[in-house]
Amino acid sequence: VYPQVKWLSERGIKTDVIIGGRSKEFVILEDEMKKLGANVYPCTDDGSYGFNGRVTDKIKDLVDNGNNYDEVIAIGPMIMMKFVCSLTKELGISTIVSLNTLMVDGTGMCGACRVTVGNETKFACVDGPEFDGHLVDFDEAMKRQAIYKTEEGQKLAKAEKDHTCTCKKNI
Repeated sequence: VYPQVKWLSERGIKTDVIIGGRSKEFVILEDEMKKLGANVYPCTDDGSYGFNGRVTDKIKDLVDNGNNYDEVIAIGPMIMMKFVCSLTKELGISTIVSLNTLMVDGTGMCGACRVTVGNETKFACVDGPEFDGHLVDFDEAMKRQAIYKTEEGQKLAKAEKDHTCTCKKNI
């Protein structure tokens, strides 16, 4: 989301940025966002830093405390974007999501990033990766994403079992 916040900042548009993570070590780019003039709200699922809760909890908190938003840009794990969109739809806030996590080859040839948006088939790498989050079929997208995780997981388990992993440690 950093490039979007930078672009908005350069045009004098103030932003509130919610950076979420399971715990403090997963909260990234906080200082960089602050340097752009954004109001930054770190939040952690375990309460180890910032707001104790998920990003959806913080959005609700900000709205409940009188903040009005024209648009939300959600980038991150698919499940997070799904629940952000569910909340923002309820709140009547336009929401853009980035489906770059679905992309594999970047040409549309492999079909891995195929997703239904507003009852139309789209390819994240060709037609996006940004889409109206309220129109994305997240359940379908998460099922597609899970297909590749299973294959990757099986190959990793086999490599670990066979001791064929040739990773080098940083020196």
